[in-house]
Amino acid sequence: MGTPREPDGESLRDILGGRRGAVDASVPVVAFVVAWLIAGAAGWWSPVGIAAAAAIVAGAVVAAVRLRRGDRPRAVLFGLLGVAVAALVALYTGRAEDFFLVQILSNVASALVWAISIVVRWPLLGVIVGLALGQKTRWRRDPDLMRGYQRASWVWVAQYVVRVAVFWPLYRADWVFALGAARVVFSPALVALCVLLSWPALRSALPADHPGIRRPRVPGAAPTVESAATEE
Repeated sequence: MGTPREPDGESLRDILGGRRGAVDASVPVVAFVVAWLIAGAAGWWSPVGIAAAAAIVAGAVVAAVRLRRGDRPRAVLFGLLGVAVAALVALYTGRAEDFFLVQILSNVASALVWAISIVVRWPLLGVIVGLALGQKTRWRRDPDLMRGYQRASWVWVAQYVVRVAVFWPLYRADWVFALGAARVVFSPALVALCVLLSWPALRSALPADHPGIRRPRVPGAAPTVESAATEE
């Protein structure tokens, strides 16, 4: 009998995304905060407007770079749309801290959606990994993987809760620079930690002879040639 192999853990990190995505998302935030600080210090007209424009330009540059390196157009579009909406909200209210409001609300919604997905036995981590590996919903027929994805999905729920607990007080205090710093430094570190902890949480539900996340073990089904070779 073998044990769930560590290469599957590496694959899980690749599937969930890594530091590069978090860095990409931080670029428009840096542009917004820096432009807002400079415009405010220089006494320029509408610091929030200048900051919003800087964030949108930075988001467009990041989108172009992501498309050039082969990222999926839909993911790139959603990323740019998020920056544009955040900038428009800040423009509408005239408050720089409202640039972060969309992110805070999305974190609240994400925590709820991930928690509900676990309760209804459609843990989102399993859905994401299953689609990425071309398994569709086959993983749901593996009781061990189902349990593992449920456990690991709670890690993501906790991540969103921690985000809200950190960002909401800063938002209420109108600390724009602190919000930007937390977004740039804290968020990527939290994502990296969450991705890192997802694998051991998932693996804790798998028995020693389980072939791994790439090979769901469906009760009553004949083992695949790849699974049989792995277990020998």
